[in-house]
Amino acid sequence: MSLKGVRVGFCMTGSFCTFEKAFGAAQALKDQGAQLVPIMSFHASSISTRFGTAQENIEKLEKIAQAPVIMTIEDAEPIGPQKLCDVMAVVPCTSNTAAKLSLGIVDTPAAMAVKSHLRNEQPVVIAISTNDALGACAKSIGKLQAMRNYYFVPYGQDNFLGKPRSAVADMGKLPETIEQALYGRQLQPMMLTAKT
Repeated sequence: MSLKGVRVGFCMTGSFCTFEKAFGAAQALKDQGAQLVPIMSFHASSISTRFGTAQENIEKLEKIAQAPVIMTIEDAEPIGPQKLCDVMAVVPCTSNTAAKLSLGIVDTPAAMAVKSHLRNEQPVVIAISTNDALGACAKSIGKLQAMRNYYFVPYGQDNFLGKPRSAVADMGKLPETIEQALYGRQLQPMMLTAKT
């Protein structure tokens, strides 16, 4: 598979426990020749956790993308008008961001990046990561799956015994999901076998 020359908006939101896998997915895209436009939500770029400080996470993404991270709504707005991306990937996508996208709410750099990108009728790839995927967030996920131009990285329950409503995307499938989305197709199977 080659994504050489494909301009990927790589938008990280605050599911901090999946950041390392997200960084690995970003590197995989780079290794396949993609050009990354890095974006972070307010939470992703400002909250320090046991998974790394905010500054460390910004620096990791910038090192992989070899570009400065977009961290404000005003800096994300030109993505669509200037046609900066061929595809937008939200990796990881929290339930909060999924809900905002499903309702058209634009109050973070992540939501603005997606909204601005969608004006060009280009694909948006969602790598869901939330403890609430089969709870209150289920309606947001379902709505996005029914909306035009949205595609999902295959996902499944990551711990159905300990967290019965939780689901996480298989970040290793991001490159092929993007490849299919560029052709207007959803990578299948979209639902993965649950893990204990």
